[in-house]
Amino acid sequence: MAINAAGAGSNLDVNGLVSQLMAAERAPLALLQKRESDYQAKLSAYGTLKGALSAFQTAMQGLADPAKYQAISASAADSSLLTATGNGDGKAVPGNYSVEVQQLAQQQKIRSEGFASTSSVIGSGTLTIQYGTYDNVLNTFTLNDAKPAQTITIDPSRNTLSGVRDAINAANVGVSATIVNDGASNKLVLTAKDTGAANSLKITVSDDDGGNLDAAGLSSLAFDPTAGAGSGKNLTQVQAAQDAKLKIDGIDIVKSSNTITDAIEGTTLNLLKTNAGSPTTLNVSQDTAAVKTAVETFVKSYNSINQTLSNLTAYNPGAKKGAILQGDSAAFSIQRGIRAALTAMIGGGNSLTSLSQIGVTLQKDGSLAVDAAKLQASMDAKFEQISKLFTIGGTSTDSLITYGGATDKTMAGNYAVTVTQLATRGSLSGSQAAELTITAGVNDQLNFNVDGVAASITLAGGTYASADALAAEVQSKLNGFSGLATEGISVSVSQSSGVLSIVSARYGSASSVVLTGGNGAGNLLGASPAGVPGMDVAGSINGVSATGSGQMLTATGRGTAEGLRVAIHGGVLGTRGTVEFSRGYAEQLSKIAEEFLATEGAIASRVDGLNASIKDIDRRQEDFSRRLEMVEARYRAQFSALDAMLGSLTQTSQFLQQQLAALPTLNEK
Repeated sequence: MAINAAGAGSNLDVNGLVSQLMAAERAPLALLQKRESDYQAKLSAYGTLKGALSAFQTAMQGLADPAKYQAISASAADSSLLTATGNGDGKAVPGNYSVEVQQLAQQQKIRSEGFASTSSVIGSGTLTIQYGTYDNVLNTFTLNDAKPAQTITIDPSRNTLSGVRDAINAANVGVSATIVNDGASNKLVLTAKDTGAANSLKITVSDDDGGNLDAAGLSSLAFDPTAGAGSGKNLTQVQAAQDAKLKIDGIDIVKSSNTITDAIEGTTLNLLKTNAGSPTTLNVSQDTAAVKTAVETFVKSYNSINQTLSNLTAYNPGAKKGAILQGDSAAFSIQRGIRAALTAMIGGGNSLTSLSQIGVTLQKDGSLAVDAAKLQASMDAKFEQISKLFTIGGTSTDSLITYGGATDKTMAGNYAVTVTQLATRGSLSGSQAAELTITAGVNDQLNFNVDGVAASITLAGGTYASADALAAEVQSKLNGFSGLATEGISVSVSQSSGVLSIVSARYGSASSVVLTGGNGAGNLLGASPAGVPGMDVAGSINGVSATGSGQMLTATGRGTAEGLRVAIHGGVLGTRGTVEFSRGYAEQLSKIAEEFLATEGAIASRVDGLNASIKDIDRRQEDFSRRLEMVEARYRAQFSALDAMLGSLTQTSQFLQQQLAALPTLNEK
């Protein structure tokens, strides 16, 4: 079989000819590849821009927090006695205070008698834990209105000492349980989570053995501080609950915790030890260093995104070449949007309306610079106004009206508030004085519907010392009911002339208290208890009727106040002053960055467009490559045919030459 090779018959350089022709054919493909490379470079540039813009947005979000500009510096002359920090609410008043810590707050600790081992059986049933104040002089226990009763079930599978410990800890009811071995026995120690005299413990037991007060079975864990040993007071107190006591500028102060947030307005005190008779000095001052840092961070963050934009869009006259995004509309719109927001004036009635007023100015290269002296002078003269220059928020001329929020449509300005109806809470009042004697299974159950959620409670049996004590029991059990607690629903229960009143903690039309039954309904609330549903606040903002929900009034319509929310906490009806709403630079720039970074924002649109173009180029390259394969095959076929034809002609030429050479010449005759 003959072997054929390109050019074998004619010495024609078929491969060379085809290669040169295909190089010319591939020229458009190289242009497509160059275009794709440019698109890929732009994608990378947009990735860089997106990362820088995201970092800028994060920085602006942090700098839009008013707390960064309301910091205070607080320190005690003797830091071993107490430490102090600002609350971040802007309410701290600079000054010096004399502080004397007379007593530290502590939590109560109680313990059981000793058990042979951690696996010793105690018993099963339920433990109900309540909190309150024990008066050892009057031997009374007054329930803590703010703390609901908590019930823990001890089933037979967890009836040992370690099982009870684990059940109490798993219940997460504000009491921790540990087992202490004293060398001779194991004792269960219960420690209240919270300090303060009002957080003393009372533990009642429903023992499966039928004896709820004796020292046998689960009732060995009963602890009624007013009862006798072995008759409901079966645990021993290790440490009494007590309040913190201190003097500030000679004023006696009692608090339940060693962390005190409301003694000196705007300042949190952390008590460490006592110094009775030897007061220390607490200095509270405005933390100008924190504000300076916030302003410098703002400038640094802006300069960073400005430099990134400049690097991606600038023209290099030396190299006579523009950056990858020079002339790009999306990059230009981002740069223009940020600079426009930076140079606009802040509205809302603030005395500071521009960055230049605090020494922050725009330079020729588009960057920002800080005049430290001017910034310091601004902090000295208008410290409280600097926050409004950067953050979003509102301040009211009425102390019972607070700023509650706004939407992107709310514009800076001063808005008048008028209240035509105050929000109320749903309530239920008894029609007769409550019976103070509660008998298990006779009049101990009450069924309610509070704010639309059903609740059923069982009161502790016995004769209550007063209607206040009974009211505290009803409140404790209602607020401890799991269905209400899960939904964040609570009530307050009070009495007047022995008549109980139950009031929902929620305001507005969603607030209600309805008695639905129970064997104690008649004895405790009478035959015809009166229920009153809650009402929403009503009024107007900026002269336009607003929508009320609970205590929150929201501006509606298409006016400049649209979306502004204010909380009305009480007061009189009628005109209630104004709310000054402002949008600072950090908040505005954060929103601008958010818009550009959105899924339908400028960057996403350009990236989607570039990806679509790259995909189209890839498709065109694939189509072009397939066409080139066919063109090359055609060229090779044509040149191979030419080569074969030239080879045949060469052979014919050689044959003719041979034949002609073999003919006799005329001279041979």
